Amino acid sequence: MTDDGRYTWSELSGKEKVARATQQSFNFLIVVIGVVMTGGVLTLLYTDVFSPNSKTWQFEKAVSRIKEDPRCTALLGDSKNIKAYGETTGNKWTRNRPIARISTTIQKDSLGREHMYMNFHVEGSLNEGTVHVHMIKPVDESSFQYRLLALDVRGHPRIVLEQTSDVALGGKTSPLKILGINWR
Repeated sequence: MTDDGRYTWSELSGKEKVARATQQSFNFLIVVIGVVMTGGVLTLLYTDVFSPNSKTWQFEKAVSRIKEDPRCTALLGDSKNIKAYGETTGNKWTRNRPIARISTTIQKDSLGREHMYMNFHVEGSLNEGTVHVHMIKPVDESSFQYRLLALDVRGHPRIVLEQTSDVALGGKTSPLKILGINWR
């Protein structure tokens, strides 16, 4: 007899019980693997795209700040025409300038704070320039805060949208260090 699930457990022979248990276990394992992989993909998607600490989120936030600032739009052109992109490639199509090519570095300092450095290009109908972003995540905070957000356009003075001192970000001034010993 073939086991298609119509027979109760008590009607099955020993071999059929082993076959059904094996098949059910395999099906359950496939479902568990699918759930774990779906959870992994959703977690990766959240941490890389939707999380407030992701590079993508911070990039979009910085671009919107550039587009909203009247000094930047006066220099670059209408905010609707401003494009932001990473490092250029050999391809001349602007749609092939992915966000993955944005120069981003994350480092920890001696006080345990994370620093995010990001550089990307902006291009408007009037000019093009480079945006410099330096953000700090204090030890006791869960999100990054701007230390520097500036736009450089060749032939024009730097436009600083945000500049904050280290102490204003909740950090301590660096301790005096002599002979490898921190003196406070």
